[in-house]
Amino acid sequence: MDSNAEYRMEKKSKTNPGQLLEFAPDSYLDRTSRPIYAMAYLLGFLVLYEIGTIAISPEVLTQSLTSQQIRVVSFLWLQQFATEILQFSPRMAWLVTPLIVVMILLAMQITSRKSWKVRFGDFIPMTIECVLLAMPLIALSLFLNRVPAANSAIVTPCTTMVPSSPPQLLVDIVTGIGAGIYEELIFRLILISLLMLFFQDFLKFTSKNAILFSVLISAGLFSIHHHIFLLNGTFETGEVFTAARFIFRTAAGIYFAGIFALRGFGIAAGAHAIYDIFAAILNAIFME
Repeated sequence: MDSNAEYRMEKKSKTNPGQLLEFAPDSYLDRTSRPIYAMAYLLGFLVLYEIGTIAISPEVLTQSLTSQQIRVVSFLWLQQFATEILQFSPRMAWLVTPLIVVMILLAMQITSRKSWKVRFGDFIPMTIECVLLAMPLIALSLFLNRVPAANSAIVTPCTTMVPSSPPQLLVDIVTGIGAGIYEELIFRLILISLLMLFFQDFLKFTSKNAILFSVLISAGLFSIHHHIFLLNGTFETGEVFTAARFIFRTAAGIYFAGIFALRGFGIAAGAHAIYDIFAAILNAIFME
């Protein structure tokens, strides 16, 4: 990489640590990479996750964080922030948590100084793009595990489901939707951006090295948190560790980081959620 290209990449990453490329103004790639598009496109996913979770287990509105049955750890981290730092009740925290996503994207849109116009017709090709981007992970999952790693983006529930629990497939789909949004928020949008600032501004790494270390660290932590994670000041366990699962999730973390860097948060979260939905369906078929 020549010095001019390196300089342009450093300048771009400092002004917008998440996305590395600029596209032709008002082109499809430019429009759909804007934060306002991510917010508008993912709003339906957020609503589905909220409604689906409450429909599956209404008591989550009043349960403690350690007793919830729909375990999206990244969601629980944000909910814990809403209850302990912002002092919301558990019931209100369920409403505040998705609003945190909306507020972050709104703040990014304001600072980006890009157009606020949304063409809802773009949502169809965005969905097709997300489906196509999910396919390589399905193929990799089949290759590494013989059956799809349906829980590659979620944690197996650590509690017992209530006697009247719905089919596991429905639980996995709802959980996967939440994981797609909240894991991308924590491990890509927030963590990679913070790591980029740390490596570039504090340690004075070149942009190329900052990107490399940020992606690898975030991918590793993304994979590890499916097996062990910190919640309410204590370490809890998720799925049983296997080399295949760890390798797959680390590779998935790198892959989603690439999508995030090239196409923005909306496409990355959408591809992640759609992968989880497909993997849950395929897992149900293979496990029957």
